[in-house]
Amino acid sequence: MTSSIVSLGDFRPAVADYPPGSTYGPRVVPSYELMWLLSGSVTWVWHTDKAGGRRELELVPGMLLLTRPGMRDEYRWDERRPTRHGYVHFDIDPAPVLPPLVRPVAEPGPLAGLLQYLLWLADEPDPTWACRAADVLALIMRLFIDGPLPADDGPAEPPALAAALDHVRTQWADQLRPFTLAELAAAAGTSRAHLARLFGKQFGTGMITALELVRLARAESLLSRSNLTITQIAHACGFSDPLHFSRRFRATYGTPPRTFRHTATLESPLTTTNLHRLARRLDATTAGGIVQMSSTPVVGSGT
Repeated sequence: MTSSIVSLGDFRPAVADYPPGSTYGPRVVPSYELMWLLSGSVTWVWHTDKAGGRRELELVPGMLLLTRPGMRDEYRWDERRPTRHGYVHFDIDPAPVLPPLVRPVAEPGPLAGLLQYLLWLADEPDPTWACRAADVLALIMRLFIDGPLPADDGPAEPPALAAALDHVRTQWADQLRPFTLAELAAAAGTSRAHLARLFGKQFGTGMITALELVRLARAESLLSRSNLTITQIAHACGFSDPLHFSRRFRATYGTPPRTFRHTATLESPLTTTNLHRLARRLDATTAGGIVQMSSTPVVGSGT
């Protein structure tokens, strides 16, 4: 998709409103089309072959559907309430090999804002709107096809692991602090051994070690981007003893905090251990961290 050219022609992105019980199709899709629900719901039916093969998918707000030229499909709109959706037709040259046709418009993430901007551009009288809209649509398609997107950020969490991480995130919203595996297992309603296995499978390291690395990464940021004292940083990152904090920081970064503050050129352990995802998951400002897809059906591009 990186070298493909997206063009809209004279067609502007638009919004369509349907009364309850409306239908559309079957039709043969004339060009690439993106459709995203703004309110209501719809059953999308893909007629996969002439022998009557078909797939059905219930679409709700927060889902983005891509259809390609030559597909045969139909829509059955919500029978109980009005439905509204945004859509845009376009061409891609050369035509890409498509991945799954449905993705969530996840928050936090770029797609929701880009789709809103696309609709805004459609109302612009400026003659350059089409070029700008094509640029925006090309970015949307690169993200849709190649990613990465927040919903791709790792496998769905088992319920026990999610409960343990939710406990950490809630506690850390007020103050960073260390945890014992026993406390986390109790919060998850499972055994320490089972929780440790779940965490190791998901993040590739021990849970208590990983949580300390996240706290030390917070300290790393404060050392390089604040005037707080070493003692203040230690307390802010859940280390009651500044000497213990200095020892743990040195063991991880290879240099004491005071020296790091004046150099700050070392690579973060979150990079080398691939724990950025965990840090985001535990950040109370990111609306719960990882967006789960376990309940979202995805339709593949094959027949």
